[in-house]
Amino acid sequence: WSIKIHNGSNEALAQYKINITSIAPLLEKLAISSDVYWVLQDPVYEDMLSESRKMITNEKIDAYNEAAVHILNSSSRNSKAKVKVFSVSKLIAQETIMKSVDGLHLPESSRDTNAMILMNVYCNKIMKPIDGSCCQPQPPLTLIQKIAFCFFTLSIIGYLIISLIHRNNYRKNKSCTDLESGEEKKPAISTPNVSTLEILLHCFCKLGLIMTYFYLCDRANLFMKENKFYTHSSFFIPIIYILVLGVFYTENTKETKVLNREQTDEWKGWMQLVILIYHISGASTFLPVYMHIRVLVAAYLFQTGYGHFSYFWIKGDFGVYRVCQVLFRLNFLVVVLCIVMDRPYQFYYFVPLVTVWFMIIYATLAVWPQIVQKKANGNCLWHFGLLLKLICLLTCIYFLSYSQGAFEKIFSFWPLSKCFELNGNVYEWWFRWKLDRYVVFHGMLFAFIYLALQKRQMISEGKGDPLFSNRVSNVLLFISIVSFLTYSIWASSCKNKTECNELHPSVSVVQILAFILIRNIPGYVRSVYSSFFAWFGKISLELFICQYHIWLAADTKGILVLIPGYPMFNVLVSTFIFVCVAHEISQITNDLAQIVVPKDNSTLLKRLLCIAGFFSGLHFFSAMQDQSRH
Repeated sequence: WSIKIHNGSNEALAQYKINITSIAPLLEKLAISSDVYWVLQDPVYEDMLSESRKMITNEKIDAYNEAAVHILNSSSRNSKAKVKVFSVSKLIAQETIMKSVDGLHLPESSRDTNAMILMNVYCNKIMKPIDGSCCQPQPPLTLIQKIAFCFFTLSIIGYLIISLIHRNNYRKNKSCTDLESGEEKKPAISTPNVSTLEILLHCFCKLGLIMTYFYLCDRANLFMKENKFYTHSSFFIPIIYILVLGVFYTENTKETKVLNREQTDEWKGWMQLVILIYHISGASTFLPVYMHIRVLVAAYLFQTGYGHFSYFWIKGDFGVYRVCQVLFRLNFLVVVLCIVMDRPYQFYYFVPLVTVWFMIIYATLAVWPQIVQKKANGNCLWHFGLLLKLICLLTCIYFLSYSQGAFEKIFSFWPLSKCFELNGNVYEWWFRWKLDRYVVFHGMLFAFIYLALQKRQMISEGKGDPLFSNRVSNVLLFISIVSFLTYSIWASSCKNKTECNELHPSVSVVQILAFILIRNIPGYVRSVYSSFFAWFGKISLELFICQYHIWLAADTKGILVLIPGYPMFNVLVSTFIFVCVAHEISQITNDLAQIVVPKDNSTLLKRLLCIAGFFSGLHFFSAMQDQSRH
């Protein structure tokens, strides 16, 4: 209006500057206790302006905008009393002014977008949604995060000091020339022994650098995040690609038993890759894919029941060392992430799930009477005793699955509530547990039946031999293929996620058993495996957990953007870093497990007391933090 009334004169611009200068102190005073935004004047589409508006040019509008931005805050020294420039409105107008009816007034979509951004500016810093990063301030470091930062920093400094000392010692012991003979003498010891302290510092040094990357990716607002948009091609094409890669890396197995180590690693590997593609493509919106992915998660838990039952049944080892080793390997990374990323334990739901099921398996088999294979071989009645234990377990699972109140009471007691609550209640834990409540039992029962048949030599596991006689093998193979396809057809015809989730716990075992039989009945199929998938299977747990922050980011709600503007190249780079980090964390966990969980019982007891003290300290600092927030 000023440009139009005064025909774009410089005197009007000068008066505008005087007027802005006079109100600037008042706006800055208001900005001390409120958020004050100065909205820039939107551009015009000069070609569409009427003759009476031809004096309104974008050059003149930019001059007015520059004057306002320059004058506002020029006298303010208080950073909290800044008038904020709402420049995004100008950017939006530049994109939408072409749709203007007269070249001056913007379409309503511009106003809607401006309003949405303004609401984000105001609401996101209060509500702090995990699926939105726009206008959200970086969360302040908690006391526990600060302590973790100091710990990792000291570990890095300590490791560098020890490395320098060893390097100097190595130089001193290096080959030196004998002055008399002129020959070179070699030191007696070529490489110094690596101390336990050095291994610890080395592990924590690497872990500290990795956790810094985690924090920068998903907490520091340093990198952008983008939304997921599902298309069939974005899900199925990568799956076809990795399946072809897996076939190219086929090798012979070391042993030809059912579900041997190479085969289970392969199984976990390709399932994990499919799940990763499912997450990054946003395929959860497509119900048939969702139902098949649910079977893959159930298959992981099936392997948990099968693997741990087989170990306890064959080895009969119910010692504390075994329990601590498993719990450490399962939970180490998640505990570190809970500290560094300030997330509750239940947020990484799969690890609490497998941890609880491991403890249930252990309790079922370790409680009196302890029935193991060696004892059962002497008397068949022990087999019935074990079946009775399994029936009791099934009864308890059935009771808890239909009694949400009892389940919530059990896990609402301290300290369990600290582990399993999410957003102030245990409903999420209840939902996750209930969704696959029977599959671990199915895994245990399958292991029991398989090991019993194997002991009585009722199956043939020789190289190239079918698992049963040709006739029985062909019949079972046919039934398995039909069952596998039948489940897929049913899952693909699902119309309601809630109803399908209700049936899933009871029917998921059908496709799992069908796959096991198809994979193991033919001898030539059982004798080979994909080393490509097996490699990923060995780090499947780390891949599943790390994806939360350094691949998907925004706590799995979005996709991490390291290289803006190049989506394919960005996915390749972020995936490469993500896989390397997961592999490195797997090695760190294995190295630390050997040190933190020693075989000597007395030393192990001391370590357990230290760990108990560590978690008590965490609880204390967490309580202090909660009080300071309130």
